[in-house]
Amino acid sequence: MTDKKTRFNQAVWQITQALHEEEVLDNALSSCLEIIIKTLGCEAGSIWVLDKKSDRLFPIFNQGPVDISGITIENGQGIAGSVVKEGRSVIVEDTSKDERFSRSVDEESGFVTKSMICVPIKNSFETIGCIQIINRADGSLYDADDLELCETMASLTAIAIEDKGLSFNLGEDKEVLISVRNLIKEFPSGDSVARVLKGINLDIYKNEFVVVLGESGCGKSTMVNIIAGMDTLTDGQLFIEGKDFSHPSDADLTRFRREYMGFVFQSYNLMPNLTAQENVQFIADIAPSPMEAAEAIGKVGLESRADNYPSMLSGGQQQRVAIARAIVKNPHVIFADEPTAALDYQTSIEVLSVFEEIMKQQGTTIVMITHNPEIAKMANRVIKLKGGLVSSIKVNLNPLPATELVW
Repeated sequence: MTDKKTRFNQAVWQITQALHEEEVLDNALSSCLEIIIKTLGCEAGSIWVLDKKSDRLFPIFNQGPVDISGITIENGQGIAGSVVKEGRSVIVEDTSKDERFSRSVDEESGFVTKSMICVPIKNSFETIGCIQIINRADGSLYDADDLELCETMASLTAIAIEDKGLSFNLGEDKEVLISVRNLIKEFPSGDSVARVLKGINLDIYKNEFVVVLGESGCGKSTMVNIIAGMDTLTDGQLFIEGKDFSHPSDADLTRFRREYMGFVFQSYNLMPNLTAQENVQFIADIAPSPMEAAEAIGKVGLESRADNYPSMLSGGQQQRVAIARAIVKNPHVIFADEPTAALDYQTSIEVLSVFEEIMKQQGTTIVMITHNPEIAKMANRVIKLKGGLVSSIKVNLNPLPATELVW
């Protein structure tokens, strides 16, 4: 009991420090959720906030193997909705016996919600959301001490939101562009197989900037390569704009890459015997409805270097040409794999600013793999992978412009 009390006191201190010291409050809230989940030894958790206009709950932070970022709940419905509506905490020992619990997410993802704690977040006047903690990893049940820890976090969270004036703009409709369900990828390994992706569930929306983070070997590049049509899945489903691309033919893959996707790599991959504009024109010539190559060059600010060969350009300028090559085909989504890894800080900011403008001006979805957590601050959502699974999803309430990133 003493050890448990010590751990809980340490957790409260860590939560207090995070909420007090972190300049960006949504970063602090995400950290606090991680502290609670780690302290209680849980499989998943989320923070929901109430949007008054729509009277619906939206998840702003989610940690665990299931992507719930596109789900909303009517106030008063489900366990989370009931907790917010009534303003009272609950411990649910067995969700199968609770008539409020909806199994739709579990059925779609394969995740099983067995037990949970759900506590309201209340400011001085009203309930503004809730914290939901799901499944002890060891299968044990939650108790009154666990509930008290969650309620303490909820109280501290409410105070921080009120003091720092965090605003939520949640009521916008999101249209799914890419959807993967139970995505599994295996590679031969000696006499057996290595399972790199172990059941990814994820949605990517139109006109959003997504950053994928994770340690080397976690599966992030494998996942993105499958979504981008550069690799095939072993099992599961992949949908692009509602069309099933789980097992496409070679012809389907070629058309898919030409019509839907743009690619930007760390190594630029420019053809050395072609000028900047000719590199872009080469891609425009094989795309079904491209913009003019000169227009694409202009969008990345290289009009004056259009006739230069790659060897005459700096690393940052070559990467801009690579971005122009990606956007010239008017893709639905651009995949960027470590596009700033070989660049210095100032050049990286310039390149990231180009991505930022493309998303704003053209409404292009951008999915970027990076090892740099600072870049995640400019994303709409941050997806972390660990051990071949989605470990957390964070919605950035106030994405930073590229020019404000520091590392």
